[in-house]
Amino acid sequence: MKKDVDDKLDIYKITTSDELLKYYQRWTKENKYDQDMVDLDYVAPKEAVLLLKKYKLNNKCKILDAGCGTGLVGVELKKNGYSNIEGVDFSQNMLDQIPKGIYQKIDKIDLNKPLKFKTDMFDAVMCVGTFTYGHVKPKALHELIRIINNGGLICFSINEGIYEKYGFDKKIKELSKSKLWNVKAFFKSNYIINKDVNAWYCLSQITK
Repeated sequence: MKKDVDDKLDIYKITTSDELLKYYQRWTKENKYDQDMVDLDYVAPKEAVLLLKKYKLNNKCKILDAGCGTGLVGVELKKNGYSNIEGVDFSQNMLDQIPKGIYQKIDKIDLNKPLKFKTDMFDAVMCVGTFTYGHVKPKALHELIRIINNGGLICFSINEGIYEKYGFDKKIKELSKSKLWNVKAFFKSNYIINKDVNAWYCLSQITK
């Protein structure tokens, strides 16, 4: 039987960017977002970085943390020896919460729009927690692929509740059929443990 995820968190009911930005503005007050992630046992950053590490990416490689939020993925990357990291997010309130020394550079960017980065600019892209309700749509994968060099890696999570609903299942197959990437790992695992929400994790090598 298919699990109903839609009502697990209040943020899953938000449908517009303006509403989402206001929600994050409230959520980041007094560091509440980071504390809630601890309380909810949000394990996606750790899961995704461990997946990336399995593919032995050089520690000096250039990584973009796309949808970096308050830097939770960046913290995990640093713990695992990666330091050449840039972070982008569409909420300035989230970016303002990032600890110092995590990213070389941070910027406010909407991942649903064309990216300002040059083609083949990064060795890897992490996109964790952004493919979820009311956030970034599947078409954004094309731009993320564009900015990764040939042979580089993209590692991302997809909330199980929107995997088929938003068309990520079709997009992943389409990108494979178009030979833009080669999927190396794809599996379902823990995401937000205390709400019983899982995610699909994907790691692909760029072959454009």
